[in-house]
Amino acid sequence: MRKRTSRSPLALLAVPAVAVTVLAGVWVAGGVISDDFRTSMALTAGWFAACGLTCASIARRWRALALPVVGTFVLTAGGVGAYLADTTLRDRVAHEHVITAIPAKDARGGQTPGSPIELTRGRFRAHEHATTGVARVVRAPDGRRLLTLTAFSTSPGPDLRVRLVPGASFDGGADGAVDLGGLKGNRGNQQYVVPGTADTAGQTVVIWCRTFSAPFGSAILSHVT
Repeated sequence: MRKRTSRSPLALLAVPAVAVTVLAGVWVAGGVISDDFRTSMALTAGWFAACGLTCASIARRWRALALPVVGTFVLTAGGVGAYLADTTLRDRVAHEHVITAIPAKDARGGQTPGSPIELTRGRFRAHEHATTGVARVVRAPDGRRLLTLTAFSTSPGPDLRVRLVPGASFDGGADGAVDLGGLKGNRGNQQYVVPGTADTAGQTVVIWCRTFSAPFGSAILSHVT
């Protein structure tokens, strides 16, 4: 009885220790070491393999830790793997009704007062994955600015974000990047509220995979001429 009690605290500590180690490794391997999506995925798979071998070795050497160590690893790795598989293998299609507008150059002529005005526009280019479509910033009649993505398509991925980045950079993690929210669908029309009143010309819309710190696609915004 004394032997089992003395080992119980260690077995209990093994559960959070293994879970935190696995998750921290996924974060480092997937989001810190490399900005390349495929490299990050390969590093994550390698980390899972290394963790699995280590846990198996611990289980063989210390039988009392076999269940908490191996069980925690299987549950943690399985949960992360299921999340990655669900977000990278399944398309999500947005069917949002987006605001349409006339270009600002036409509105200056006073032809359609009170109508939504298209301020800036950019066409998407691919980075880690094939990405197509058009990004527009539109000022609504109530003064709000909305970013619309139309004829949009990219690959599915984990934790994709829509970000506005200063200049022509496609680094969604750069200083000054503004997060507009999670990507509503990797395909289809959708729109997002742009905060503030600063000119968006010269800024870049980036579809950013936050999990692996990788850009899927970007569109440099410019005034409509």
